[in-house]
Amino acid sequence: MTQAPPPEGMKLRRSSRDPREVPDRLAAWLGTVLPPGADPVVAVRGGLDANGLSSETLLVDITWSADGRRELGRYVARVAPTPEDVPVFPTYAMRAQYDTIRIVGERSDVPVPGVRWLEPTGRVLGSPFFLMDRVEGVVPQDVLPYSFGDNWLFDATAEQQRALQDRTVEVLATLHAIPDAPTTFAFLDPDHPGGSALARNLARTAAWYEFAAAGVGRSPLVERALAWLRSALPDPDETVLSWGDSRIGNVLYRDFAPVGVLDWEMATVGPRELDVSWLVFAHRVFESLSAMLGLPGMPDFLREDDVVAEYERLTGARLDDLTWYHVHNSARWGIVFLRTGARQIHFGEIERPDDVESLMHNRTLMEALLAEVGA
Repeated sequence: MTQAPPPEGMKLRRSSRDPREVPDRLAAWLGTVLPPGADPVVAVRGGLDANGLSSETLLVDITWSADGRRELGRYVARVAPTPEDVPVFPTYAMRAQYDTIRIVGERSDVPVPGVRWLEPTGRVLGSPFFLMDRVEGVVPQDVLPYSFGDNWLFDATAEQQRALQDRTVEVLATLHAIPDAPTTFAFLDPDHPGGSALARNLARTAAWYEFAAAGVGRSPLVERALAWLRSALPDPDETVLSWGDSRIGNVLYRDFAPVGVLDWEMATVGPRELDVSWLVFAHRVFESLSAMLGLPGMPDFLREDDVVAEYERLTGARLDDLTWYHVHNSARWGIVFLRTGARQIHFGEIERPDDVESLMHNRTLMEALLAEVGA
């Protein structure tokens, strides 16, 4: 897995974990799960800090003995943050993530990494983790956002960008085609009140906001969005597996085709529109930041009309209007920024602001969207 590092001063710290302690602890644990005499040795090759805002991701090489010879495996350790490190989410269901990736790999052609070992107790590294195969590829960067320029995706031709876009939409179409999702992925249905999967997802978002507000302060803007969402809740007639964090920044690409679909922390079950909106809206967030800085951005990339048309062509399904889902996603992006802002304050990267909503980098976009729906 290859990825250019973010510019100096732009790294977002996620963990206070000392990586020097990881190899011995991980090797000792692997000695209990590998066959006797494996004698595992672990080397940490680094972490991924250009993308993702939540879990800690470590690149590890593991050697062990099998049938009289030494084997080498290259893996990624996905580690839940500790409460002391100001996690983005209230809880991290590592077993659910592990099982989701495994089932998706078994029941679809979506290119997910192979999952290997799960440690759910937190006794080894201080928090639960799992190991999955390392996949070689490049990721559209989050820090600085790819839409700011000077990166492989921004510099690609229009045809290459469109190929990446359409192939990513195909990932969503394939995920959503996994049959009997409400039963197969019942463990992902939010444990919150509500008469539909979408209502339960909204209730989970509201509970997530309360968690975020307790850490850094309340946001009238997010509360306005939540109030409107409750008043205008759709009643979709289909429930599919929802990846949840369907951003191109969570995909590894080779030759502009997906080779690794990552980051399943937000996976759930719900209507198709959850994922399609998130794919479009995540790019819109980056476009709004580009515009604020006077940068040209990528206005012809991941346009809603193009994404919807390709999705409907691939699936034969008709999507509902995405406005409600965009408002929902604007609230969720606001919550993410509240938590990552709180973490930056915790690690001394920024000062606590007088205006908590100044932490929300999607604030201008969210205000415009709420004005559009009259909220």
